[in-house]
Amino acid sequence: MEEQYQGVGMTSQRTRNRLIERLREHGIKNEAVLAVMAQTPRHLFIDEALAHRAYEDSALPIGHGQTISQPFTVARMTEILFEAGPLNKVLEIGIGSGYQSAILSPLVKMLYSVERIEPLYSKARQRLYDLNYRNIQMKLSDGTWGWPEFGPYDAIIAAAASAVVPDALKQQLADGGRLVMPIGQQKQQLVLVTRNGDSFTQKLLDDVFFVPFLSGVQH
Repeated sequence: MEEQYQGVGMTSQRTRNRLIERLREHGIKNEAVLAVMAQTPRHLFIDEALAHRAYEDSALPIGHGQTISQPFTVARMTEILFEAGPLNKVLEIGIGSGYQSAILSPLVKMLYSVERIEPLYSKARQRLYDLNYRNIQMKLSDGTWGWPEFGPYDAIIAAAASAVVPDALKQQLADGGRLVMPIGQQKQQLVLVTRNGDSFTQKLLDDVFFVPFLSGVQH
């Protein structure tokens, strides 16, 4: 199905491979994550006018005040999720363009994804369907409360920064589950939350910059 979505510009496999080498140089070690990123056509997840920048290691605008995350950030957050082993059921907060969903989909058994901005949700849903991603269940929803119906989850990933990790998301982790998201306002850091029974450990990781975690659905 990729052919009908072909963008313009630097979309060759050679160009994708150069990006993967840059990610390796910057410390990404999970070969399964790198392999999926090498195969995923990032240029199909952004506006055609920006397709020539698709394989730069940079965030790009996707409209509605949102961005497609920098490839290094996508790779880093995905790698952190898998550090404890394989994942069956994952919750993604903030679909955006659908690119992070496309990276996670081949690596997990089932992906549950929520998005609060209806135009982004509709576009990503169609794009992922047309590209034949079939293990993603999507919902237009405020991500603050996650998606309790299908929990608990082996892992949760969120692409928006909150002042603190929402307790509702922590409660949807399975025992031993991992949650990765940015926290903070002016200064943001990735945080890894791990559940151990009824207790949670929290580890601060890299400095990052994400859009804020907002409540409410935007039509």
